Amino acid sequence: MQIHPLIETSAALVEFVDLIKTSDFVAVDTEFMRENTFWPELCLIQVADSDHAAAIDPMAPGMDLKPLLDLLVDNEDVLKVFHAGGQDVEIIFNLTGKTPHPIFDTQIGQMALGQAEQVGYSNLVEAWIGLQLDKGARFTDWSRRPLDKRQIDYAIGDVTHLAKIFPMMLKKLVKTGRGHWLDEEMEKLADPSNYNLDPDKAWQRIKAPSRKPDVLGRLKALAAWREREARNKNLPRGRIVKDETLADLAAHPPKQQEGLGGVRGLSATWKSNDIGGRLMDALANAQPLAKDDMPDRAPRGPGLGKEGTLVADLLKLLLKIRARELNVAARLIARSDDLEALAAGGRNDDIPMMRGWRYDVFGHAALDLVEGRMGFAVKNGKLVMSEIDAAAASEV
Repeated sequence: MQIHPLIETSAALVEFVDLIKTSDFVAVDTEFMRENTFWPELCLIQVADSDHAAAIDPMAPGMDLKPLLDLLVDNEDVLKVFHAGGQDVEIIFNLTGKTPHPIFDTQIGQMALGQAEQVGYSNLVEAWIGLQLDKGARFTDWSRRPLDKRQIDYAIGDVTHLAKIFPMMLKKLVKTGRGHWLDEEMEKLADPSNYNLDPDKAWQRIKAPSRKPDVLGRLKALAAWREREARNKNLPRGRIVKDETLADLAAHPPKQQEGLGGVRGLSATWKSNDIGGRLMDALANAQPLAKDDMPDRAPRGPGLGKEGTLVADLLKLLLKIRARELNVAARLIARSDDLEALAAGGRNDDIPMMRGWRYDVFGHAALDLVEGRMGFAVKNGKLVMSEIDAAAASEV
């Protein structure tokens, strides 16, 4: 594989993209900083196919990333390969309003091959090519210039290793017949709605202080206000107001701005400054949350009931057994919410595990357990699933 020098000009980027734009796939990674900003600050992009690899400096004066971004979001003939690529995809979406497509994430691919659900990149590399990575540059300040050779070598390694691993992983997935299992997961990763965050939905990420429509309405207004403030100032949300402070304000709103000076989590200056005034305006304009927008109650606990909770626990045990038999990460098959929904209400085709391959490998067995056609048995010291004779079950 040819490792190209750090690309710092638009002309060099055009030449590099011309080399890789007809490849079957490209491995992609980014280095960024976001500790002190709302928007992640893109500091480096690394790209590789089977023959070429390079790091691109988006901070270089006059750098035009359009040729590379067009390849990532508009070229449907080239598969884009990431590892744990959610934040990388978010950055590309912020730059283009689109997501890379088609897409493959090797962390998700590992789930179909029996690896841990959140396998890290260094573990992936060691498992597939037996290489232990030097993590010394992992927490470097990627925004500082000039970048030294160690930083660049570390960054390029992320995609050169990925470009070697992906074909091996793909071959194994094809051999096991599990490649199509991942289609739905990859489409979720590429769904633009995951990255187009609506300020009016920001409240849904905050632990609600109550289920009262007026309190939730104030929380919605405050969260939307904070989202816009953070974006406009390019500051982390927590630097504006922390979640717990928003929740407290929604539950116990001050009548006048002067009252903000006594709110825990706000400085005394909020009682008279402009940002405090904008917060009070948000509160004044808040409307009770509409009935259709009220969050669903969690299915666990009293909503599920004692017996339902026990059934959910049995389903989780069944999932562990089936995942072990298939040598696949359990989370790829079903999530706890899915199991609790089945325990609470029986068959529901809206539950992902009741459709497609998930139904074939697990959903039908889960339904059999809920409806009394499946039980557990110990064979040769191992817990296994066991069909229950319908006639015998009816006599119990």
